[in-house]
Parts: sequence; C-alpha cells; structure tokens
Amino acid sequence: MFDLYGTLLGRFLFPAFEAARGRPTVALVRHLEATQWWSLDQLRDLQLGYLRRLLRHAYRHTSYYRKLFDEHGISIERMHSVHDLSQIPLLTRDLAQSSFDERMADAPPGVAVRKASSGTTGRPMVVAYNAESRHFRDGSRWRGYGWAGYRIGMRAMHYWAGALATTPRWAKFKAEVDHRIKRDLYVDSSPRGDEALAAAISALRKFRPEVIVAYSQGAAALARFVNEHRLRTWDPIPVLCGAERLLPHDRAAMEEAFGPAFETYGCREVMLIGAECEHHDGMHTSMETMIVEIVVREADGTVRAAEPGESGEVVVTDLHNLANPIIRYVTGDLAVARGPETCKCGRKLTRIGPIEGRVAETCLLYTS
Repeated sequence: MFDLYGTLLGRFLFPAFEAARGRPTVALVRHLEATQWWSLDQLRDLQLGYLRRLLRHAYRHTSYYRKLFDEHGISIERMHSVHDLSQIPLLTRDLAQSSFDERMADAPPGVAVRKASSGTTGRPMVVAYNAESRHFRDGSRWRGYGWAGYRIGMRAMHYWAGALATTPRWAKFKAEVDHRIKRDLYVDSSPRGDEALAAAISALRKFRPEVIVAYSQGAAALARFVNEHRLRTWDPIPVLCGAERLLPHDRAAMEEAFGPAFETYGCREVMLIGAECEHHDGMHTSMETMIVEIVVREADGTVRAAEPGESGEVVVTDLHNLANPIIRYVTGDLAVARGPETCKCGRKLTRIGPIEGRVAETCLLYTS
C-alpha cells in the first residue's frame, strides 16, 4: 500500500527539519551515495586531502599533536599516501582519556557535541567533535543503513538495552514526541524473560515496523522466542544488528524469525565504522568519514598492517573532527583484514570483517 506519511516524512518533513537545524544531512547522504561508486584510487585521494587538512590543523592548534609530531619527526608535507599515516603512534584508550584537554584545538571549528562513551569496564571516555564531523557521522549512518533497505520515513523498531530507561521525565517526553514524528519505536531489550519477549512481539505486531535496529544478542533472543513458539506472521523485515558480534547461528535465527540480518559496526568515538551490504561479504567502511586500519602489534612493540585474512586491532582516524582530533585511535576491537578486491555489489569502499571480539570490553557501539 502507498504510504503517504512515510513519503512526506522522507522527502519533505525530515529534510526540512534537518535544514532548520542547520544540518545538511539529506544532501550529504546523496553525496555519499555517489562517492561509494568512485574508484578506490579516487576514494584514497579524497581521504588523503582530508587527512592532510586534519594533520595540519592538529599540529597548528593542539599541543598534543604538535609535541607528538615534533618528537617523532613527522612531516605533514611528506604524507603522500594514507598509508603514511602509519608514521604516527597509536592513540590508545587510556592515552585518549589522559590527553583529552591537550587534543582540544585552540582555533575554530569549536565543539558541537560532547558526550561520554559507555562501557562495561573502565571509566567512560569523553568524546567531543565539531559540526562537520557530526554531519558526516549522520550521513554515513543513513547510507550504511540504506544498504539494508532502511530509508528515511520508514517505521523502525529499535530494540535496544535500556531504551530511555534512565532519561529524565521531561527529556523522555521530548524524545517520545520526536520518535512518534519520525516513526521510531524504542523497546527495551534488557529483559529476556518470556513475558518481556512476548510483550516485544506484541509491540512489533501493533507497530508493524518496516525495519528493526537492534543489539545483536537482543535480536537473537527475540528471534529464538519467535521460532520456538512459531509466532511469525509477518513478511520479511530486515534487521540491522550492532553493539555486539553477529554470530552465524544468531543470524540464522533472525532470518528465520524476521528476515535478512545485516551486521553494522561502530563505536561512540567515531560512530558507524562499517556495515554490510546486500551481499553480506564483510562490512564496507565509511571511507569518506574516516580511515580504518587493521593492525598487528608485535611482541617487540612494532606495529604493522594486518595481511588479508589476518586478525588485528581496529584503528580509526576521524577525518572531520578538527575540534578534538582523534588520530589512529585503537577501538579495542579485533577484526579480520581484507584485500582491496571489489565487492560483488560494485561499491569500491574497502571492507573489513568479520569482527572477532574485543581486546577489552570498554567501547559501546553506536546506538543512536
């Protein structure tokens, strides 16, 4: 059936709302949907331009990177390839926490967003970034979600742990109004008893989502409940999974219960790092937004790029965060490196994966 409100929301209301807030989200999504088909050389050249800008700004306007580059003899003018980024030492989580103030730029653009990452161990990491970085994060997320068929204006059920549970009453009311307008339903995936799972299915039947965005393990538990009790009565609903690894048997359960499952991967520090396309053969990285490396730290302290098929640590550089640069940040996750071969979908964006786990459980993947 023709969905009038969904069409209006996607084509007119959402773009107008974003424009009123000064966010070029829709135009940026269109741009990213075009650049994903560029050649790998073109994408690397784009990254290199952004990288040189970032490094110059970081050197001139942050005490941390000025000292680091001088100590290691790093010359930005000798950065002829994104692979030359390997000259810069890694930024571990502890170092990122302790150097936060030193990495704060003393010149525009200023901080537009400041938040703390969540985690199961360790103290939260404070994250700060400028408006441009936020816009690219939003655009990359919508593009990545689009590979699973999720379009602006669709009814989306978000099955997240603790959804709105600790939000103040006034903020919760504001968020719920916003969710209704945008057709987002948030259901807490923390309770896993039969009563809670049955209530989630009841909410799904009433809401009739066109897409589900969920914690991987939460969606897997819900899927097994559906399959065990033979509750499926709906047409295929794509499921976008994040925050935890998507294991093969969980993927199979979701596909039986709901529809095709798509793995996404990111962290609060840089948001969406990668997402699966329709071919489910690794995750395409957000090349226009960040540089993603898979590295191996040897016993003697040296760091090298992982070979295709080899597992290594995920390291990211936010190309657009000039306010509080985060360069070669070690996320704490392990992933399998891949070669430069083009995916069957035709997109030239590099791929990583599968994600193999965490070095330390301290980084919560992107949830909003």
